[in-house]
Amino acid sequence: MSLKSRSPFLLIAPFFLWGTAMVAMKGVIPNTTPFFMAGVRLLPAGILVLLAAIWMKRSQPQGWAAWLWISFFALVDGALFQGFLAQGLVRTGAGLGSVMIDSQPLAVALMALWLFGEKIGVWGWLGLAIGVCGISLLGLPEEFILSAGSRLGEAFVDIGSFADLLAGLFDNGQWLMLLAALSMAVGTILSRYVCQYADPISATGWHMILGGLPLFGLSSQLETDQWTNLSAANWVSLSYSTIFGSAIAYGLFFYFAASGSLTSLSSLTFLTPVFALLFGNLFLAEVLSPIQWIGVALTLISIYLINQRDVLSGSISESIEEVQGNIAENRQMLPQADSNLSEITTISDSNLDR
Repeated sequence: MSLKSRSPFLLIAPFFLWGTAMVAMKGVIPNTTPFFMAGVRLLPAGILVLLAAIWMKRSQPQGWAAWLWISFFALVDGALFQGFLAQGLVRTGAGLGSVMIDSQPLAVALMALWLFGEKIGVWGWLGLAIGVCGISLLGLPEEFILSAGSRLGEAFVDIGSFADLLAGLFDNGQWLMLLAALSMAVGTILSRYVCQYADPISATGWHMILGGLPLFGLSSQLETDQWTNLSAANWVSLSYSTIFGSAIAYGLFFYFAASGSLTSLSSLTFLTPVFALLFGNLFLAEVLSPIQWIGVALTLISIYLINQRDVLSGSISESIEEVQGNIAENRQMLPQADSNLSEITTISDSNLDR
């Protein structure tokens, strides 16, 4: 079943849940440790997904190939993605971090083009470019955006300034967010291979369980006071992030990724910072600036262009074919018109002779 036949509410649900889970986690981060938080987001959620798969009577993985792919999937999309994300959240602002995370549709599009031959087209590339601009306006510091022109102008004159500009972007853990984005992109591609050997829901549950184990192992060796400072509200936020932001969101996402266009599905990731900012405004009184509202608009435009790229290309092709048909028809009519003109001229000459 293609993505177009899915309910739009179900398709958007994972990104809505991820965005709201980010808001829920903002108050938890100062009171816990990164690897512990990442493990809590994965392992209990994986158990819930696996129980749901058993209740739905979904088949369990069979054979060494299935378990090999699931283990690789767990390492990349589970342990590495959640580990880099948790460590990055400690070291960087949520805005710039979300820009790094939500750049992964570009990597997914390129890998899907190379591995699966997915057609992106002019409208798809345009949508991806607009989406990157949109999330940049949403997440980059406003003063950085406003001063980017002058700073880039100086950078072209002074190579050292250009190096300083790039270094400034990757300070405070942004590179960890970039690694998290690349891990998620590779995980999205891997899910297509995993689902060739195992049921997508069962595989999602097992990959979250296997991916969570090393995170708890790292936490036990490298961290202390993981839950000492957590309040009741923090546990509620962790529970929401685990059940809704991980179990349900990842179950839906990788179920959809098993069939349909990975480029179209991954492009919806651009919605995550939109939901995070909107609900941050609602619950945390975070106010959106005019530049961020422009980013929201560009993000929605990009998603429309990417997911409607085939329709737009088809409409333009039909219009071009119609114009070409009209031109060809007019060309066919020209000889007849010349003949009629010649006949009229002959009749006119005959009348003048008379």
